[in-house]
Amino acid sequence: MPPSPANASSDSLTSVARVLGHFAATTASEALPAIAVERAKMIVVSTLASASRGFDIGSTQAMRRAERALCATSGPSAIWFGGETLPADRAARVNAVASDSAASDDSDLRSIAHIGTVATAAGLAVAQAEGSGGLDLLAAIVLGYEVAGRIDEALTPGRMQRGFHGSVSTIFAATVSAGRLLSLGAEPMAHALSLAASSACGLAISADTSFAREYHAGLAAMLGVQAAYAAQAGFESELTAFESNRGFFDAFNGQSVESVTAGLGDDWDIVTDMAIKLMPGAHPFHAIAQAAIDLSAVHDLRPAQVARAMITAPQLKVWAHQAVPPHDLISAAHSVPYFVACAIADRHIGWNLFSPEKMFDPVVVELIGRITFDPDPPPHPDRFGHRHGGTVTVWTNDGRELRHTCQAPRGSGATGIEWADIDAKFHHLAPREQLSANDAERLLHILKSLDSRLSLGEVWGLLGPANP
Repeated sequence: MPPSPANASSDSLTSVARVLGHFAATTASEALPAIAVERAKMIVVSTLASASRGFDIGSTQAMRRAERALCATSGPSAIWFGGETLPADRAARVNAVASDSAASDDSDLRSIAHIGTVATAAGLAVAQAEGSGGLDLLAAIVLGYEVAGRIDEALTPGRMQRGFHGSVSTIFAATVSAGRLLSLGAEPMAHALSLAASSACGLAISADTSFAREYHAGLAAMLGVQAAYAAQAGFESELTAFESNRGFFDAFNGQSVESVTAGLGDDWDIVTDMAIKLMPGAHPFHAIAQAAIDLSAVHDLRPAQVARAMITAPQLKVWAHQAVPPHDLISAAHSVPYFVACAIADRHIGWNLFSPEKMFDPVVVELIGRITFDPDPPPHPDRFGHRHGGTVTVWTNDGRELRHTCQAPRGSGATGIEWADIDAKFHHLAPREQLSANDAERLLHILKSLDSRLSLGEVWGLLGPANP
């Protein structure tokens, strides 16, 4: 009789899956630092705000229709703002798609993986199914973010060079978030992580040009939850799958693999590397847009004064194929010249960035034609090119050369995340027909005190009121 996967290799005793599984399963919720728990509350609020904006987008509606066709019965977990319930894995899928589709969620600035959306979608779905309390939910999100962030750091920039999207890492946020709320022990959690490693998927090229971006988020949330439930039921996998030859890190071009399990608990990625979007669109552009906003404000620059402008950043070659005037949400979200044009025109970037009125504003369209890329951009200072911001230089009609640099966007670990900004985002994006402004305010109040709530019944009532 062949050995069980758990005993397949003596190296499995110290394997990446086992070390991360033990850490994720045994870290006490009460032992987490207050700032990490606070950031988890912020990402819940931000994810729900983004999902509310994304609820009416075509990809979200298509996913809801698909799940209606696939699921013959309802389940315990709410489709946010939709008046429907599904099994936890399918609810996590739909809700992750909704949040990601609006391009208004969060990013890890090392890699731009949307870890918070997936951790939150999976965490809320399983918490509702299992009757979990608030602190346990927040701890699940913190630990899910930590494990996914560490794995993706080892894949940056290698996975993108191989053509893989951040969803190959965000799946681990869903796995750990779900596994914590299922009270998985260290060994089942390790198997869940190994199962998730075998489930990871998503092509970067599709994410840049189509609704596949949010499809990836939905898959990561759903497959991560499924891996946790499978492990709870006794399903086992190869515990050296991460580090083995032809294993996960080999397949996705990993590097610095030893750092994945080093210093666990010394600091927390949700504090140091998570950034919450305070404007929509691709997060690498936010610091560059802020540079243009600040330049325009400091010099009282008017669009008509701009002879030409230039963007400087290490990642310009990657962005070159997307530097076109936008015509829809996807092209707008991925066009850095569009961001800079809007920043100069309006001296801010609002949540209306993807509206036809903004995309086809004659002032913005004309400015885009005057914006170029630096022909000799600086080299990457390290392998995390997205977290170094960029520079905008403007040459004016009267001969001035103006320049401004922004290293990191507002709402990030580097600059700090303030509740005032998260509140403003939620107030702008969350209210809708299914969630009145008064109910949105009530929900926000509850979410900001999640760590003290043993029951989340009020949350579920506000997120998923029944259809009449």
